[in-house]
Amino acid sequence: MIDYQSLRFDYTRHADQDAAAPARHPVVVVGAGPVGLTLAIDLALRQVPVVLLDNDNSLSSGSRAICFAKRTLEVFDRLGCGDRMVDKGVSWNVGKVFFHDEQVYRFDLLPEPGHERPAFINLQQYYVEGYLVERAAALPLIDLRWNNKVVGIEQRDDGAVLTVETPEGEYRLQAGYVAACDGSRSNLRQMLGQEAKGRVFRDRFLIADITMDAQLPTERRFWFDPSFHPGQSVLLHKQADGMWRVDFQLGWDADPVEERKPERITPRVRALLDSIGFEGVQFQIGWASVYTFACQRMERFRHGRVLFAGDSAHGVSPFGARGANSGVQDADNLAWKLAAVLAGDAPDALLDSYASEREYAADENIRNSTRATDFITPKSEVSRLFRDAVLELTKRHAFARSLVNSGRLSVATVLRDSPLNTPDADTFAGAMVPGAAAADAPVRRADGSTGWLLRECHVARFTALVFGTGDAAERSLQALNASDLALHVVRVEGTGADAELATQRYDAQPGTVYLLRPDQHVCARWRHPTAANLRAALDHALAKA
Repeated sequence: MIDYQSLRFDYTRHADQDAAAPARHPVVVVGAGPVGLTLAIDLALRQVPVVLLDNDNSLSSGSRAICFAKRTLEVFDRLGCGDRMVDKGVSWNVGKVFFHDEQVYRFDLLPEPGHERPAFINLQQYYVEGYLVERAAALPLIDLRWNNKVVGIEQRDDGAVLTVETPEGEYRLQAGYVAACDGSRSNLRQMLGQEAKGRVFRDRFLIADITMDAQLPTERRFWFDPSFHPGQSVLLHKQADGMWRVDFQLGWDADPVEERKPERITPRVRALLDSIGFEGVQFQIGWASVYTFACQRMERFRHGRVLFAGDSAHGVSPFGARGANSGVQDADNLAWKLAAVLAGDAPDALLDSYASEREYAADENIRNSTRATDFITPKSEVSRLFRDAVLELTKRHAFARSLVNSGRLSVATVLRDSPLNTPDADTFAGAMVPGAAAADAPVRRADGSTGWLLRECHVARFTALVFGTGDAAERSLQALNASDLALHVVRVEGTGADAELATQRYDAQPGTVYLLRPDQHVCARWRHPTAANLRAALDHALAKA
């Protein structure tokens, strides 16, 4: 088994370093974390050559981001590495919330059947990065350069010129577009004179990865003010390789250096295990870190030819698993737009929609993350009294559970107000509004085999879902043919359970058509489209209208 934490990647001298004039590349991605790797793979699958620069030569240390949401797994499926991550990760849907030592309620994040992917998997970040690096290595259009640190940038009308520092000195690169995926301490953000603004939370938390022999259910457990850690909160959930992640709230006055020491961590973990009936169970401490956090973002994610994604653009508290998930969804949003612009299929203005859509998503994530953090870490006696009263109510009253923010976890943002959406002309019910990420469902293929709806969508093109059979469905197919658009068409037909869930989730009738963007967000839908409807919607989704 590969030890991804100890992997070191070789620096290799590139011909660009010896070029008389800076070599030009369509896209340079800066930062080979989960976001930069996702973006590079996505672009390569769309036949866009990518240079990916990383200032280091290793993967992340410790578990770091571990909760990867259903929507993120669906993105990884499209990139060709989702199966591997789900097979390795620990799948879970159920969470339990405790007040003092009493369970006050449980929640199920995926209570309905008919989804290929679980609500979440827990998988250490170094595995996610390792699998993405291996996927990138299989794609010849990705040029991944380790120990290449960007130390300067000069913006021009037709791109940007980067100064790159290597173990053998500096060289310069030209890029049509630069994607800044270089993390919360983004050098590119600083070099452009930009900053992320928001709120810093005055609290400290200890994260510890522990291995132990105890067999606990695969579920997320969250305690408010437990007897084994009074006045604070604790989170426990399982990772791959029999490893467990524990988060202890420490308070603002805690010494981050002292709290990382094993002699400080061990009694905290011992008290937790004893309280849940695992007295005497032996454990080992792996990686540990003490952190503070902020909810903040850049004002604008696009600055000329530089586009910011992931932690370089926005940051949230870890409560709700919104950091890495929203970053991967940034990349999912940006890749198809960059590819369309570079291919001449869309104007440069399409990239403005990346900024507006993902700024909106960042605001939603920050809002929910801030609420969760305020609930978990009340900073006044009044707010603590309110929180404790809500927790008492949750035992008997369902309405109170919606106020417990520890249960609000990452979901895909519905881009309701996106400029790329075509407003409904027909009446629809349900959640699949223009701007929503398409819901998965079982489908039966033309050859009689069964599969999953999102797997049937094209990895790089717009997809048209055509529901039902009969005359109405045939008329919709004729309209698609008459439009002369290069759409990938998926028939959603069949009887019984094969079609029932998809039909229900999309409020479909025979002939209903949904147009999905390459990132699987709905951009238009009709009961009975015309060729003109389809052409207008596609122009709208490519910012041509």
